[in-house]
Amino acid sequence: MQPLEHALSQGRRPSAAAAAAATPARPSVLVAGAGGALGSRVLERLLGSGAFAPVQVLATQPFHATTRGLQELLLEDLRNGQAAPLALVVFDAPRRANGRDDAFLAPQPQELAPLAARLHAAGARDLLVVMPHAAASLPDALQAGLANLSEQAVASLGFTRVAILRAARPAPGAASRGLQRLADTLLEQLRLMLPQHRQPVRADHVARVAVAVARELGRAAPGTRVLAPERVWQAAQLDDPTAWVRAWLAGQELPDIHARAGRM
Repeated sequence: MQPLEHALSQGRRPSAAAAAAATPARPSVLVAGAGGALGSRVLERLLGSGAFAPVQVLATQPFHATTRGLQELLLEDLRNGQAAPLALVVFDAPRRANGRDDAFLAPQPQELAPLAARLHAAGARDLLVVMPHAAASLPDALQAGLANLSEQAVASLGFTRVAILRAARPAPGAASRGLQRLADTLLEQLRLMLPQHRQPVRADHVARVAVAVARELGRAAPGTRVLAPERVWQAAQLDDPTAWVRAWLAGQELPDIHARAGRM
């Protein structure tokens, strides 16, 4: 190539800085409750989606994250400007098979309002809450709405968007004792009488729906939304629930989805 042609071709070729500027920046997300069977699957899917950078996790002790795109944030360091624009809170039972889970913040449902207030004060503007509940433990009128004063308080904190994802979970079973075990047994019997769309959904499928909501929430109109358990079950039947989630966030009519073999 002649020098003049080379110079012209270089002039037509975008610089590395221009190419980087043309690539839209990925939003960041802060996860509270990244341990446990459900929280860990949500974290894995957030990292695997490539849609967020970085993925922050609230920790109670340093654990020196080595996974690319993962960033730890100690709870004690959570101050104004520290939180990502989107906060994702996962309530999940802790597991002891993985010692790393002990480093992650494990919020409890009764801590939702103060934790949400702290996240909002630290800079989060959108909030997604994954709130599993025992099957048949909520009346129908509350499953698609704000179930208690804590959730109502969260909705009034000033977040631009709040989404609460309610997924039915199985009873704890033999690990519980006394009256709790009796209650769990009764709930398990009730579960057997529940229609299929109210049955518990596997953690990985709930995580897939939660990450789809996280990716689409920032594009939705402001407001508070609750995804009822039967809606979570429907979305979980899809290999890619993105379009379904987008329609739900927009308030559009949703298709009737039936069970697929082996999917729960």
